[in-house]
Order: sequence, then structure tokens, then C-alpha cells
Amino acid sequence: MPPPRGTSAETLLAYAFSVRAFTATEAIDATGLTRSTVLAACEELVRLGWVRELDDARAAGEYRIGRPARRYELDTSAGVVVGVDAGQHRVTVLVADLRGTLLGRAEGALGDSGLDVPVRLGVVGATVAAALRDAGVDPLRVLVSVVGIPAPVDAGGASPGDGGFWDRMNPGFADAVPGHLVVVENDANLAAVAERPSSGDASFAALLSGERFGSGLVVDGVLLRGAHGGAGEMRVLDLVEGVGSSDGIGATARRLVAEAVTAGEVPAESPLAADASLVFRTAREGDPVALGIVDRLGDRLARVCVLLVSLLDIDRVVVAGAIAEPAGVVIDRARAWLDGAGFDPVPELVASTLGADVVVLGAVAHAVDAVRAAPLSFALRPALAS
Repeated sequence: MPPPRGTSAETLLAYAFSVRAFTATEAIDATGLTRSTVLAACEELVRLGWVRELDDARAAGEYRIGRPARRYELDTSAGVVVGVDAGQHRVTVLVADLRGTLLGRAEGALGDSGLDVPVRLGVVGATVAAALRDAGVDPLRVLVSVVGIPAPVDAGGASPGDGGFWDRMNPGFADAVPGHLVVVENDANLAAVAERPSSGDASFAALLSGERFGSGLVVDGVLLRGAHGGAGEMRVLDLVEGVGSSDGIGATARRLVAEAVTAGEVPAESPLAADASLVFRTAREGDPVALGIVDRLGDRLARVCVLLVSLLDIDRVVVAGAIAEPAGVVIDRARAWLDGAGFDPVPELVASTLGADVVVLGAVAHAVDAVRAAPLSFALRPALAS
């Protein structure tokens, strides 16, 4: 059986997670444990499968005089984690080792069937299985799976019952996804987890901005959730003048292009009439109709930023998701609006560099954090010999 939490083995394992190869002397200096305690803990962790012993320091070319030091490191293959972005229309899955190094990937399409719960669970399960095959990993070796969904999620993984969309997005994934622990989390919160390393100590919002606005909020280093998991839900935008709904940049761009086509402002033979996503490119090329649409999108995004900074006094808004890169012209317009509107303070407005993978990368990071929080609560299954 694993040793109880709070033991010297747990202390040493936390140290092993934070470094690469280490000697007993280095572990003693870092943890304050005695030499005999460190050596005993190393032996215990090797037996349990969490740590492996390496060539000694002399064999590694790092030690020349006296008794060679024994060297150890975390066995990153002791188990794996799975991150899932379970959107309404598409599923993306990543498999990673215990340091978050990616091992496998798979994607699945839900299309117009994303609200059909059996189809949703089936596609999620099949996509996870495909990612594990891509990684060459036995599903029984999954320690933690984190599933990101477009719905508020409370601390227990449940979404408020709304009799519709939220219920269908979060029907329960424990039977569809492998893992000793299956965690369900809001997609924007996971985007915030992914953006934390680049945002440092800033209080910030990770603003998913494609089909809908949804924000993961970090204030004074703490990810906000709320009593029912609704912190960062943007339904209030229905009441904000100049915004009017929580529709994101991509969805609003399609609507504005369609309105321009109907009004005869865009010729029917124009590529923009067939593909609204071209509005950002055509705006960069100077098309006057596209520029007008981008101005309206930028005005709208800036008002969302003012709302967030006014309520939370945040330093930064990170526009996240697949829309972030193509909609750079919208972000530029929003920055100009903020600079000229006289609001103070003005948040830094930036585009995420993580693209469409921001949620699934946050899911992987969250899963690794969950393992690190209580590693000895997981029973490891040895990898099968190849």
C-alpha cells in the first residue's frame, strides 16, 4: 500500500517533481530530511514506481573522487494524464506524461449532434481511446483525466441544471473517460490555467472569443469560480449597451457579414459572401465593408474589456481560442478604442499564442497539477514491456 500522506516519501516526491536528476545530498539540502530518511524514501518511491535510480554520479561523468553518489529522478512514465476539450461541435484530446510532455493526440467531430448526449459521450470516449492509441498507452495507466466543457462547473464538477444546453454539455463523463480521477472543468477556466505561465503574477481574464464570450478569471493569483461555477459566464453582456449578447467575435462576424450581404453592401459573387471568416483578411487588405465590420467588432470587444476591468480591476485581457490569431485586426481596433475612450485603468489587451489548443493544453496542465497535489493517492500500473 502507498505510504500515508505527509510522510517523508511524499516530501521527497514533491521535490522530485520540481527538479530533474538529483542526488541524495541535493535532496537533503532541499528538504531538510536526514540522509537515512532520504535514502529510505528513495527506495520506497522506486518500489512504488514513482522514482527510478540512474547511473551513479561517477558513471554520469559528474563525480571523480570518493564514493560515487546515487542519483534518482522522477519516472515520468509512471502514469499519464489526459486533457479533453469537449466543445459543442468538436473534441480534442491530448495525452501527456507526468511533466506535461505530450505523447499523443486525437480529434473527433460532433457536427450538429453535439447536443445529443449519447453521441457526445460516445465521441468523447472514442477520441480519448484514439489519443491513447496514438501515445501507445494502456488506458489503465491514466491517473487523471480533465474534461473542459462550455458550461459553468462548480467545485464538485457539476453544472447548474438549466434543462437544456448546460445539462447536455455536462452529462457526466466518468464512464466515458478513463482515469483514477476524472475532473470536469469550465473551458474558459482551463484557458486561464494555460495562459497563467505567460501572464505571470498579473490579474487577468482569458477571454474565449469564437462562438461565444466566456472568461476564465484570475484575480490576485486565484482562479475565480463562484458558488455555482458561474464566475466568468458572460450572460450579463445581453444588458451591456453596444454589445447586446454573449456571441463571440467569430459568431458576430458571420452575422455582420450576412447583414451586409442582405443589404447589398457585399456583392453576391464576393468571396466574403461565401466565407465570412475572410472578413479579417479582407479588412487587412483595405476592403471598406470589412473594415467597417472590424470596427464594430473592435468596439464590441473593447466594451467587454471595460466591463471586466471595471468589475475586477484586472491588468490584462487575453483573447483566446482559435479566433485569436486571425482576429488580430479586431484586437488592434479594440486597443485603439480603449486608448481613446478615457477609461482608467486600461487593461493590456493581447492575443493568446496557444491557438485552438488553449483549452486542451489547460486541461493537461490541470491534470498534472492534480497528480502533483496528492501523488501517493494513486496506485500505479507498471508499463507493459514492448
